[in-house]
This record gives sequence, structure tokens and C-alpha cells, in this order.
Amino acid sequence: MHLEELYQYCLSKPFVTEHFPFDQDTLVFKVHGKMFCLTTLHDWEVGKPSVNIKYPSEEIEELRANFDAVQPGYHMHKSHWNTVYLNQDATDRQIFEWIQLSYDLVWKSLPAKVRN
Repeated sequence: MHLEELYQYCLSKPFVTEHFPFDQDTLVFKVHGKMFCLTTLHDWEVGKPSVNIKYPSEEIEELRANFDAVQPGYHMHKSHWNTVYLNQDATDRQIFEWIQLSYDLVWKSLPAKVRN
């Protein structure tokens, strides 16, 4: 996966915006102001890209057990977030599916008046 693919995929979701709220290196994708995916640009530049994404807490340990690329979320709430290292044992398709799941989790957590 290339950074541009991640960028285009995330921005293709309804109501998604990009931000750099922490520093000039951490790209964050939000839906209605809530984070669902973030990545560090420097990691892409040095060839070690990763993304932080939400995952259902009741399934998070199983996913980590099944994929070496999936680790507890770096600088995130570990029971809700994973850091997924790209170009390892998870395919791009799987990662895109997990990003979609992260988006869906955040979307469902928004107030009904925002979703409608």
C-alpha cells in the first residue's frame, strides 16, 4: 500500500476530513470530528508505514493473536485501538476492511442527529 492509496481511501468516506492536530507529521482522518484512522508521515518516508485504527474491543485480542502486523495501538487506548504495520502479514485488502470497520464504529458512536 502507498500513502496516496490510504489517503484517497479514507477521504472517499462520507463526511471525512483530514487534520494534523498533534504535529506536522501525524495525519489524522476524522468523521464529524472523531478520529478513525491516523498515520505518521515519517514512518512512510523511512519505509515502515503503519496506521492506527479502532477495532471492536471484544475481538481485538483475537486479531492481534492472528496477525504479527497488528499490535496494541501506539499512544492510543489499547483496548480500542490497534497499530497495524503495513507490508507485513496483513494484506492491503484486509487493512482497508479494518479501516472501514473503524470508520463504521466511529460513525455508529455519533449522535443520531449527526448521522441523519
